[in-house]
Amino acid sequence: MIADASLSVEEWTAIGLSLKVGFWSVVTGLPLAVTIAWVLARLRFPGKAVLDGLVHVPLVVPPVVVGYLLLVLLGRQGPIGAWLYEVLGVTVAFTWQGAVIASTVMAFPLMVRAIRLSLEAIDPGLEAAARTLGASRARVFATITLPLAAPGLLVGAMLGFARSLGEFGATITFVSNIPGETRTLPLALYTYTQVPGGDAAAIRLMILSLIIAFTALAVSEILARRLKARMEATV
Repeated sequence: MIADASLSVEEWTAIGLSLKVGFWSVVTGLPLAVTIAWVLARLRFPGKAVLDGLVHVPLVVPPVVVGYLLLVLLGRQGPIGAWLYEVLGVTVAFTWQGAVIASTVMAFPLMVRAIRLSLEAIDPGLEAAARTLGASRARVFATITLPLAAPGLLVGAMLGFARSLGEFGATITFVSNIPGETRTLPLALYTYTQVPGGDAAAIRLMILSLIIAFTALAVSEILARRLKARMEATV
């Protein structure tokens, strides 16, 4: 059933699209994840529990719910999507950019959690000492907080990338399953399981999905440990 191990053009296209979506999901989501993680780790304010809950909603609701909500909001007839189309001429539903949005939303809680845990492990006294020496909040964040939280940022980025590679429900609901445009690796695997004779391709893509996911997680763990060891050695 898997005698032919070579990948077809359609399979390579799905793999390349998944890697592109995963990359841009991390690039677009990480800055906001850092900001939200810092707010949750450092600030006290009314409604903090509500913000924390909203951030983690994608983890506890079916991905199809998230995808449908994105379609309602960002579809061409939606309140945000209609404005984007009429004012900027931009459509995100049923495009690979929409797949990036869906993957970012689903991966966002994992990125925030990893970064927040890293920020909470930093001694606030270090930041306070820098502030007493005249450093601004922005400078303290850039020169002390971010470098010390770097392992968490790295882990968060890799977790977000791995989650994006496996995103299915929100993606297929928001951007459909369009070959060459939105058919990422999970959607391609699903497609092959629904057609006669697609078992071999499905198995190949399943194995590749496992290899890519485990590689991303292993690399993040190795790099995080090395970065942490290097930081500890300089202290």
